[in-house]
Amino acid sequence: MSIEVKDLTRIYGEQKAIDQISFSVNRGEIVGFLGPNGAGKSTTMKILTGCLKPSGGHAFLNGIDVNAFPVQTKKLTGYLPESNPLYGDMYIREYLSFIADIHHLPAKKEKINATIDQVGLRPEAGKKISQLSKGYKQRVGLAAALIHSPEVLILDEPTTGLDPNQIVEIRDVIKNYGKNRTVLFSTHILQEVEAICDRVIIIHQGKIIADNNLGELRQEQTGKFIKVVLKESVTAEDWQVLGQLRGIRKTSDFEWELEAGDPELLKKQLLSLSLQNNWNIVSLQSENRSLEDIFRGLTKTIIHE
Repeated sequence: MSIEVKDLTRIYGEQKAIDQISFSVNRGEIVGFLGPNGAGKSTTMKILTGCLKPSGGHAFLNGIDVNAFPVQTKKLTGYLPESNPLYGDMYIREYLSFIADIHHLPAKKEKINATIDQVGLRPEAGKKISQLSKGYKQRVGLAAALIHSPEVLILDEPTTGLDPNQIVEIRDVIKNYGKNRTVLFSTHILQEVEAICDRVIIIHQGKIIADNNLGELRQEQTGKFIKVVLKESVTAEDWQVLGQLRGIRKTSDFEWELEAGDPELLKKQLLSLSLQNNWNIVSLQSENRSLEDIFRGLTKTIIHE
């Protein structure tokens, strides 16, 4: 396994940023690492890249303990942090030359040119970094992460500041690179995950709450949600008598989305409740779930009107 995390914990004062999380990512996998702000994504990535020490547990890259051998694991890793720190007074080629020297790369000039083309920097290649738009600065950060052809690529919000065309281009770079490498990236753009990833890990309040193939996660979550359309207007309190109910969301005046512990039993209870209250059910069906729906359902309480 290229990335292996075992019982990883990081504590700031009295707050656990991450709480005994464990997961692994194999070579050839592109995994989306999702979670709300403050969930622990960036903390985990900083530990994986040796920028932050854990309070407990272990992280391994290609079987090497990151905390015990930080220099060795940094050689294996390309990292684009969320803040994307760059030297604004340096020219693009000058900066990439500096990064190449850090990695002691042979054939440096050829490698710089290839990386500039790889991330689409050619139109701006003669400029200082301070003269670039936010999107092109992001490309410079990605180029710095890729220039030494790392075994493991860790990207924290890699498409921040990019326009729709640039997002597609960078998406293709990540997909092509991940065919024979390991890529872990975080993003709030869930369409990116659906376009690039086969698997997602969702972290919430410092704990892993989902780790699954994207298709299986959709199938698992879809069966738990039922869409009910009535002829009558009802309130959230009217549903509370249902024993299998875990969540409620009103989607329009006469439409509700109900989350169930046991969907089939909930459907029976719904039919019984409608008879007791003389409600007319127009339709009753399992609801297909988008990744956004799944993410919201797993990371926040949805009981409201």
